[in-house]
Amino acid sequence: MSNPIQNRYDIVYLFDITDGNPNGDPDAGNLPRVDPETGQGLVTDVCLKRKVRNYVGLRHEENPPHEIYVKEKAVLNNQHARAYEAVGEKPEKRKMPKDEKKAREITAWMCGNFFDIRTFGAVMSTDVNCGQVRGPVQIGFSRSVDPVISAEHAVTRCAVTTTAEAEKQQGDNRTMGRKFTVPYGLYRGHLYISPHLAEQTGFSTDDLALLKEALGQMFEHDKSAARANMRPVRCIAFKHDSKLGNARSDQLFARVKIARKDEGEHAKPPRAAADYDIRVDESDLPNGVTVEYWV
Repeated sequence: MSNPIQNRYDIVYLFDITDGNPNGDPDAGNLPRVDPETGQGLVTDVCLKRKVRNYVGLRHEENPPHEIYVKEKAVLNNQHARAYEAVGEKPEKRKMPKDEKKAREITAWMCGNFFDIRTFGAVMSTDVNCGQVRGPVQIGFSRSVDPVISAEHAVTRCAVTTTAEAEKQQGDNRTMGRKFTVPYGLYRGHLYISPHLAEQTGFSTDDLALLKEALGQMFEHDKSAARANMRPVRCIAFKHDSKLGNARSDQLFARVKIARKDEGEHAKPPRAAADYDIRVDESDLPNGVTVEYWV
């Protein structure tokens, strides 16, 4: 594996969706997530991390050092037990080994084996305790540039689930359902990459290259009726030449400006990324900061 990264990164990630639901809220009947005060759409950090995990799992076929820790049907204690076996220890309920070196080896094995642990971190203090690590890659909630409107659609199914239901329908097996979409939304999210935390988890330059690849390709492998038209638009990375950073992230993010091209009285609502003017102010950048375009 390559060396841990040496640079701090602050990243603006833009993605959009057309006639779909980018991130349904299970507490609201799977409606698209919305800020109730502004009407802007929301996409959680967990949603984007899931897509990165899925892409990396496909890309490397779940082979070490690119196994995925948080995945469907995973039993986390079983994964932890593998780390104990690897260092020749037997797990004691909720306790790490008294030998600090062995305890560090267990946590290091988890980081080295699972891409998402060394990238996003994990709390592994379950019954089979492997400690916890804070990941170098942190993602905030994404927010749509403009307010979104949730459209509701009636859908029909020409089949029923049970014989009793068919008898109740008296031969008409059509059933009704609802689905919700956003006609269009351009979302903006922020990512942060810390080289100090990368040293602790082993997040490497190879892992960084894989993360870049995932941000560009992950929507291609997450298609569904609700996300058929979801895609990355732009990924702007501010690279610092020092570990501590050469400027505040909020000051750098302010350099990425997004504005509607048509904002007149009779302007139509945006329905594509081309309806926006996306600009990055690269003039007079702070010393030691450069701009990279990952997507």
